[in-house]
Amino acid sequence: MTDRRPLLFTLAGIVATLVYFGVAEFIAGAFSATSAPLLILGQTIIPLVPTAMIKAAIAIFGTNDKLALVITLVIVGALLGGVIGRIGLHRRLLSLVLLLGLGILPVVLLLSTGGSILDAIPALGGAAVGCGAYLGLIRLGDGRELRAEEVSDTDRRTFFGLAAGLTAVGVAAIAAGQSSSTLARNAAGAVTKLVLPRAATSAPKISAGADLGIDGLAPIITGNDDFYRIDTALVPPAVDAASWSLHIHGMVDEEVTITMEELLELPLEEHRVTLTCVSNQVGGDLVGNATWLGYPVRELLKRARPSVDADMVLSTSDDGFTASTPLEALTDDRASLLAVGMNGDPLPRDHGYPARLVVPGLYGFVSATKWVTDLEVTRFDDKEAYWTKRGWSTHGPVLVASRVDVPRAGAHVSANKKGEIVTAGMAWAQHVGIAEVKVRIDTDDWHTAELSEELTTDTWRQWRCAFDELEPGSHTVTVRAVDEDGNVQIAERRPAIPGSATGLHDRQFVVD
Repeated sequence: MTDRRPLLFTLAGIVATLVYFGVAEFIAGAFSATSAPLLILGQTIIPLVPTAMIKAAIAIFGTNDKLALVITLVIVGALLGGVIGRIGLHRRLLSLVLLLGLGILPVVLLLSTGGSILDAIPALGGAAVGCGAYLGLIRLGDGRELRAEEVSDTDRRTFFGLAAGLTAVGVAAIAAGQSSSTLARNAAGAVTKLVLPRAATSAPKISAGADLGIDGLAPIITGNDDFYRIDTALVPPAVDAASWSLHIHGMVDEEVTITMEELLELPLEEHRVTLTCVSNQVGGDLVGNATWLGYPVRELLKRARPSVDADMVLSTSDDGFTASTPLEALTDDRASLLAVGMNGDPLPRDHGYPARLVVPGLYGFVSATKWVTDLEVTRFDDKEAYWTKRGWSTHGPVLVASRVDVPRAGAHVSANKKGEIVTAGMAWAQHVGIAEVKVRIDTDDWHTAELSEELTTDTWRQWRCAFDELEPGSHTVTVRAVDEDGNVQIAERRPAIPGSATGLHDRQFVVD
C-alpha cells in the first residue's frame, strides 16, 4: 500500500510556515511595524537581487513590484517549510529545530542591523504557534506510527480539515497584518501634519490648450494616487516632519543643516515637472506630471559653497538609498527642488513625505530621492550611488520619448463624424522640450501630429493625429518624437540598462 505520510508531513510543514507568517505579521501590525518578518526579509533581499531580475520585475509588475516580492517570499517560505516538514517524517526533532530557525531568521537579521530585542516578539510568537501547528498536524498524519491507510477516515478528514483551516487563517492573518502595518506606518508618518504655506512663486495657470480633451488620453496633470511609485523601499519609511532635517556637507566651505520649520519659512516655489523612471518600458506608464512645491536646491547649495572640484551630489534617503546627481543639474537655472508639496497637498508618504528631490531632465534613479535627509557634495570618481554600483549609468539624462494612448491596443474603432480615425498620446523630453511628433499608420508616410500647448519644457505634451480613408481591418499606429535640440527619438530597441529603454511605440487596432 502507498505510504501517504510523506505528503502529509510536507503539507504540515507548508501549513506551519503560513501560520508562522500570519501570526508574526498580525502581531507586528499591532505591535511594531518594523518587526514584520516579511518586511525584514524583503529589505534584506532587495539589495542582493541581481539588476537583471530587478529590471524584469519592474517590467512585469510595474508599481506592484513590492506586492509581488511579498507574495514570492510567502511562496518560497511555504515551499521551504514543506521541505522541512518532510524531514520530520524520520527526524522530527531536526524538523522542529529547522522550523524554529526559519522563524527566528528575521530576528537575527534585524538585531544585526541595530534592531531592539522587543522586535523579536512577533517572529518568536509566530514561530511558537507555527511549531505547535506542525506538531498537531503530524500527530494526525503519522497514523500513530502506522501506515496512513490504517488511519481512520475521521482522522484523515480531521487532518485535512485542520490543515485547510489553518492555511486560511494564516493567509488571512498575513493580509490583515500587512494592512494594519500599513495603517500604523501611515499614522507614524503623519505625526506632524504639514500645513503648507502659500507659494511665493506660483506655477502659471494651465491654459485650455494644454489638454486636448480626448477620451483615453492621460491627463496633463497626474493625480497623486495615480502617480507611479518605483523605489527600493519594501515599505515607505515613516518620517516625522517635526524631527526631519537635511544635512549638506562634503566638498563645501560650510556645512548646512535645515529643519522642516526653517524650510517652510523660506520663499517656496511651485513648478510643474514630469518625472520618469529609467525602468520605463517603451510605451510604459512609469512617467507622470505633477505640480511640485519646494525650495530651489541651488539656493541651499549656495549657502554651503561647493568646491570648484566637485561635480556630483550624493543624496541619501532615510532608508539608506543613494542617488548621484550631477552638481550642475542642481545649481543651474532649472527647477530643481527640495519639494514638500505635490499637487496642492503635502507629499504623500509613498512619494517622499516630508521632503524629496525633484530634478527636471534626469531619470529618477539619479535625482528624485524620496525621504531625503542628506546631500553630500563630492565627485563621481570618488563615490558611487545605489544603482551605479549595479551597472546603471552615472548621469541619467532623460531621452526623448513618446507613446500611443488612443486607440487602446486591440480596440475596434470607427470613424468619427468627420470620417476620421483619431490617434493620440503623450511625448516628453524634460528640460529640453518637445518640438514635433510624427505618426504613421502601418508602413505609410509619417504625418505631423497636433501638439497641446506646452506648460514648460520640463513637462510632457499631448499629441493628436487624425487619419481618414483607413480601410477596414487591422492597422498599426507608430509614434516618434523630436525634441527642441533636434534629437529624434531612437528607433532601435534596447533594454533599460544602463540608461533607459529605447524604441518606437506602436499599437495595433481594428477599423470596423
